[in-house]
Amino acid sequence: MTDQPYKKKLIEVALPLDAINAESAREKSIRHGHPSTLHLWWARRPLAACRAVLFAQLVDDPSSKPDEFPTVEEQDAERERLFAIIEDLVKWENTTNEEVLEAAREEIRKCFDGDPPPVLDPFAGGGSIPLEAQRLGLEAHASDLNPVAVLINKALIEIPPKFADQPPVHPDAEIRTTWKGAEGLAEDVRRYGQWMRDEAEKRIGHLYPKAILEDGTEANVIAWIWARTVTCPNPACQATMPLVRSFWLGKKKGKEAWVKPVVEDRSVRFDVDHEPSGPAVDGTVGRSGAECIVCNEPVKFDHIRSEAKAGRMGQQLMSMAAQGDRRRTYLAPNYAHESTASVPAPSDAPSSELPEKALGFRVQAYGMTRYADLFTNRQLVALTTFSNLVGEARTRAESEAHDAGLDPAQSAAYADAVATYLGLCSSKMAVFHSTLARW
Repeated sequence: MTDQPYKKKLIEVALPLDAINAESAREKSIRHGHPSTLHLWWARRPLAACRAVLFAQLVDDPSSKPDEFPTVEEQDAERERLFAIIEDLVKWENTTNEEVLEAAREEIRKCFDGDPPPVLDPFAGGGSIPLEAQRLGLEAHASDLNPVAVLINKALIEIPPKFADQPPVHPDAEIRTTWKGAEGLAEDVRRYGQWMRDEAEKRIGHLYPKAILEDGTEANVIAWIWARTVTCPNPACQATMPLVRSFWLGKKKGKEAWVKPVVEDRSVRFDVDHEPSGPAVDGTVGRSGAECIVCNEPVKFDHIRSEAKAGRMGQQLMSMAAQGDRRRTYLAPNYAHESTASVPAPSDAPSSELPEKALGFRVQAYGMTRYADLFTNRQLVALTTFSNLVGEARTRAESEAHDAGLDPAQSAAYADAVATYLGLCSSKMAVFHSTLARW
């Protein structure tokens, strides 16, 4: 028990919600340097909102200090001063602004006689709350039941302070006299990540041929756009029908591009068209089912699911997106690119089963019962290659950390840290390098 009177906190009275909401919404469009780019996590809390709420939960409202602010007018003026701190605090540009952050920390310390309480988040998820607590100078503790969330939190709030102000160990790292915060660790992650990328190109680069543009130059393909196919159930047709939600590739004015299906007997080939008017039909799949583009007969989802479960669902290359001169170039498919994707599955591909019933898992109805079924064989080759390279990069990092003067224990810990970030990057690749990724 305590005899101290309860002090109402700022969050119980008022907040500058317009500023907080605006910055929280703005975060969705920020990619470079945002924790969301580290790894996908659903229901991620906006950093701006977490930072503001933590501050307002800890700072006393002026009405709880009648000795300092005896009148309503004085309380309102002090509240506006605290609001101004929050409005500066929530701006993305100020996430590393020590002057702004220190002003907020000082207000928190004043309310707790220099000893603010720790922050505990037992279900931290993407780590926004403990990360912002740490940014505000608070002792942060985080946990979660999901191992991915635990790893994300380690990468955000546990690992960086361990290696703060430490120079990188990679022999080709930038030469500098000082490395602030996690800059040295970040430099090593970039260097070893680049080594992984270059090594992967040596091993599997032949599986990703370049595209030949209209002027005869080569360009990197950034996407192969496929359509799943099943056989039309109409006995008089039996065509290989593509299942396409939309034939549009790009709708930006002046840069329109779309896939033009051309029926040839009982099959369909694809061209790329740039007429602004767009395709005659937007796609062949809707909410109620599909339609055969050859005979125009409606096809129920039950038929599509049964064909998929029987292993008779195929795929057909519709288009390729290549990196042109400051713009994407869309190309019609060709046999060389389609055949290059037909590779055997790697022997070490994941063989574990998907859950029979789980929130968000509906692919089992289409014959995808294993995790490996979510990827093409070529994607599995790429993902397992990068996964294996994480271990190799860790070995190199440990050896080069020892060469840089770290003792064996420090070298191992540092190599684990580098490998953690590289592993998260490789894991995030699975989100995009899957057959469920949309263009």
